[in-house]
Formats: sequence, structure tokens, C-alpha cells
Amino acid sequence: MSIQLNHTIVYASDKKRSAEFLADLLGLEVRPQYGPFLPVVTENDVALDFADAGESPITPQHYAFLVSEEEFDAVFARIKEARLTYWADPMRTRPGEINHNDGGRGVYWADPDGHMLEIITRHYGG
Repeated sequence: MSIQLNHTIVYASDKKRSAEFLADLLGLEVRPQYGPFLPVVTENDVALDFADAGESPITPQHYAFLVSEEEFDAVFARIKEARLTYWADPMRTRPGEINHNDGGRGVYWADPDGHMLEIITRHYGG
């Protein structure tokens, strides 16, 4: 068996709000709750299991999604429609821009708890 990422836990102040935020923008669905987790599963079967952080502080993480050119257009349109601030870089120094790294396109935006989300159309370095 090859090693594959299966799931990761995404801590949130409100797991339902955060799971729906991501699913809506990416055109995915929030799956039924499993234990304390609310999963959003990508096309390659990696689950982002949203969990309420409770009283624990949330440490922002970074989640990047490889998408097709057509999917980029659709997600980016939803980002703009939602009037979200977006950047061409993870340091947030190029607001309102997309990047064209490695001949593709990429954009970053923050979720309600400060997790940095990214869509790219090409693997970096590829």
C-alpha cells in the first residue's frame, strides 16, 4: 500500500460554520457528522474533519487545494461574490491579486478562524 494522507483535523470556533464555509467555496459537501467531527472530503478522499476547539486557542494552519483551471474560475468567482479579501501570497502582501507561479494560477484567503486557504492550478516547482 502506498502512503496517502487520509484526514486531518481542523479546529474551529464553530465547526458547522467553518465546514460550510469551505464546502460552499470549493463546491463540495459537508458530510454527516462522525463522532465529534464534521467532514468535508475532497475528490481524492482526503477528509478535513472540522472539530470545535472549545476553550482552546486556535492556531491558524494552511490548507492548499489543487484544482483544474475551470474549478479555479468557479471557486475564485465564489470568493469574489462573497466579497472575501484574497491575496496572491501567503504573507498577505499582495491583496486583490492572484499569482501565476509555475505557469498556473493561485490565490489565498482566510477562513472565519484565520486558517489560510489556497487554491492552485499547478503543483509548485512543477
